[in-house]
Amino acid sequence: MATDLHELLRTLRVWDPAATELPAFDPAATPEEPLALFTEWFAQAVAAGQAEPHTMALATADADGTPDVRVVMLHGADADGWAFATHAGSRKGRQLAVRPYAALEFYWPVQGRQIRVRGAVTAAPSREGQADLHARSTGALAAALTGRQSDVLGSVAELARASEEAWERARREPEAPVPSWTLYRLRPDEVEFFQGDEERRHVRLAYRRTEEGWAKLLLWP
Repeated sequence: MATDLHELLRTLRVWDPAATELPAFDPAATPEEPLALFTEWFAQAVAAGQAEPHTMALATADADGTPDVRVVMLHGADADGWAFATHAGSRKGRQLAVRPYAALEFYWPVQGRQIRVRGAVTAAPSREGQADLHARSTGALAAALTGRQSDVLGSVAELARASEEAWERARREPEAPVPSWTLYRLRPDEVEFFQGDEERRHVRLAYRRTEEGWAKLLLWP
């Protein structure tokens, strides 16, 4: 029997108490800049057992303004920005070349939390991108060596052959260069922290960059 999508959707819950514990959040007690709060929330998500808290949605747009979004991995966050990596010739790399702005979204349902980050994106020097890649796993290097990200693939067998060759090289040359591999940093203009509430009185705290520093303000849920 065919599944009725709308009926199925009506059976689902958000933040089931069996899997979610919504912590209290006092925006008046938050630090003056968003990176400190992000680090605190990230550590709490890990401690709460959130699966893959380092994954995030990355939204970009092409030259015509048509949006794209995909899930990528956070490579770090510091005073220079939130970092991620990809091939410069991939779809997102090409989009960032013509529109160097992006937005990030973290969703941690185990605590009913979201973090949204948006701002300008710059490419780090090549040496930093290569160092970041070579500090990661053999599998990460093999995937980067496989290359041709976002190009049309002729067959699954073609991918298998290219991947096998890349794995062999990654094991043989753990410092093999991947010139197209690029580390990007998003320097935020705005960072929003969303804390879910059982009574739907969700707390939204936004940090907005100003000439004097960061301004904090609350948003209606």
